[in-house]
Amino acid sequence: MKTVQFPEKFERLNQPGRKLLVFLRHAGCPFCKQALNDVADARSVIEANGVQIVLVHMMKDRDQATAFFARYNLDDLEAISDPEQELYELLGVEKGKITDFLGPGVWLKGAVCTLWEGHLPGKPEGDVSQLGGVFLIEDGQILNSQLCRTSADRPDYLALSQPTSVS
Repeated sequence: MKTVQFPEKFERLNQPGRKLLVFLRHAGCPFCKQALNDVADARSVIEANGVQIVLVHMMKDRDQATAFFARYNLDDLEAISDPEQELYELLGVEKGKITDFLGPGVWLKGAVCTLWEGHLPGKPEGDVSQLGGVFLIEDGQILNSQLCRTSADRPDYLALSQPTSVS
C-alpha cells in the first residue's frame, strides 16, 4: 500500500477520514463533464459508505469552478484548484500523448459522450494534455486507485470508493 504526505498547501487532505480524490481534466473536456455526471450518479452510495468526494481541478477562478460543478449538483463538494498540477504530479496522474486524445478509440467514445449523452465540448480551462485519475485515500494511505490512460477512460467511481489493491 502506497503512502502519501500531502504538502502544507493541501493539508486538509491529510485530515482523518476516507476521501475519494477525483482528478479532472480541463473544464471544456466532454469526458470531464461525463465524469462529473458519473460522480453525481454514484454520489449518494459513495457518501453513504462514509467516503468524502473531493474534486481536483485546474480552474483558477473559484466562482467559475463552483458554477461548473453546480451544473452537476456537485458545487457543495470540496473542490481543490490545482492549476500548477502539483497534486497531479505528486500522485502520478500523467499527461497524455496526442493519441491519448485523438486516437480512434477516443473518437468513438467521444461520439457516445457528446452525441448520445450530450456532454458537449467547451472552452478548455486547464492543461489539455492532462489525464484524469481517481484515488481512495485514508490517513495518508492509498487504498484504491485508477489512472486514466486516455482522455476517454471512464472510471467506476463506486468500485474505486471501496478499498482494494492499488492498480
